[in-house]
Amino acid sequence: MSGMQPNAKGSTVKERAELALNDDFLRKAVKFTTERLRSGKKSAAEEHGNWEEWRERGRQIRLHTIAHLDYYLNLFADNARANGVHVHFAETDVEAVKISLAIAQQKQSKSVVKSKSMVTEELHLNHALAGIGVEAIETDLGEYIIQLAGETPSHIIIPAIHKNRYQIAELLSADAGEALAPDTQILAGFVRKKLREKFLEADIGMTGCNFAIAETGSMVLFENEGNARMVTTVPRTQITLMGMERIIPSFEDLEVMATLLPRSATGQKLTVYMSGITGPRREADADGPDEMHIIIVDNGRSNQLGDPEFQELLNCIRCGACLNACPVYRHIGGHAYGGTYSGPIGAVLTPALQKNVAEWDDIANASSLCGACYEACPVKIPLHDMLVYLRRRKVEAGHGNMLESVGMKGFSAVMGNSKMMRGALRIGQLGQKLVVRDGAIRSKLGPLKGWNSYRVAPSLPKQGFRDRWTEMERDGLANAKPMAASMKARMETILQERKEGDGGNGGHA
Repeated sequence: MSGMQPNAKGSTVKERAELALNDDFLRKAVKFTTERLRSGKKSAAEEHGNWEEWRERGRQIRLHTIAHLDYYLNLFADNARANGVHVHFAETDVEAVKISLAIAQQKQSKSVVKSKSMVTEELHLNHALAGIGVEAIETDLGEYIIQLAGETPSHIIIPAIHKNRYQIAELLSADAGEALAPDTQILAGFVRKKLREKFLEADIGMTGCNFAIAETGSMVLFENEGNARMVTTVPRTQITLMGMERIIPSFEDLEVMATLLPRSATGQKLTVYMSGITGPRREADADGPDEMHIIIVDNGRSNQLGDPEFQELLNCIRCGACLNACPVYRHIGGHAYGGTYSGPIGAVLTPALQKNVAEWDDIANASSLCGACYEACPVKIPLHDMLVYLRRRKVEAGHGNMLESVGMKGFSAVMGNSKMMRGALRIGQLGQKLVVRDGAIRSKLGPLKGWNSYRVAPSLPKQGFRDRWTEMERDGLANAKPMAASMKARMETILQERKEGDGGNGGHA
């Protein structure tokens, strides 16, 4: 995964985030869609009934598979080859691209139709194909839109999440050579008609891989548009690019993943199309490719094996649920992260796959560490913990911020001493009077500039919690004395009444 995305502007995540925060169209579009996806996922999980049990089952499947990854990869490769598939292993992105281009040149390909694949985005494969004169056409609607825009995906599941229908209509109108109304049916109809011609013309169909089944050598695709089925059945040659971690042991395990992934991604009970492909076309088959290649890509993934802090990163099933839950992603979208993968998973995966930590040493800061990503993850990856590990690794590698280091030491000293903390709060309560207006701090000076550019900071209360607690404790003790005296008098009255009622014999016959 070499370098930044072609359309990522700004050299730091702060600069890219600022561009996104000043883009009203982007913010509204991302907010609208992520809220819809979050509510859909919540409803689907509640309707399922025992969602947490299935999350744990999914986690155990992924933990087991990754712990025995070499065994399952070899089993998959052996079974796939037995099915007539050409299996290639690529250690680096350069090697994966080289294999892909060699196949395209061997077939004298002029055009390639592609279904949605984050691995091909990771490899920047479209640019490489264009370099040898091969046209690569994205056939997923969202991917096709951003291809026309000259951009990269802003979301793992919904690539064009950052665009509204008016922007999309403008792009497709330019492609059509005529004005198209910003109506979803009209826009989708135009793309459908155009892509049908591309399917028939293409020499190669190229896909990603949601899951690879080790016991049969099959690869499985999840989709909602039917374009992946066209990509895998019409062209005579198929190339599948697969991250090495996308393996699962059996079709029985696929049942769990087929339940977790669509519910987590879009709130669907099942994805519209789930295709299991086991080798190229047989003689009795009506359609399918004559030749099939699977390129298993490492590109830094094996670096996480055996790492107690990051191995669980390979459990990811690319559902995008952590993006929809993340308060940072929901404000800035995907391009602010600068790499192929965005959101919490991107903030961890991008630097984890890169050997050059310095290039990505700020991306782990694009998080509030709230843990919403962990709660949303269908296989319970502790991404918030990993972000903390990355921040620590950044400091240990000498890429820390001196002011931040001094500030944290000061914070630690104050928080560890009750007298210092009480004094700091009182100083803050007095000092804030210079900047508080209508109960809030709106100043854009110093460290407040970044926060208050898009919101206001709350002011410190007139009375802190510690002072309130002391007052409540004091009031409680003061009220306790008369209350105790009242209870004592009441008990004495009751006892006296009982004594008089039983004739003075203590209540016993």
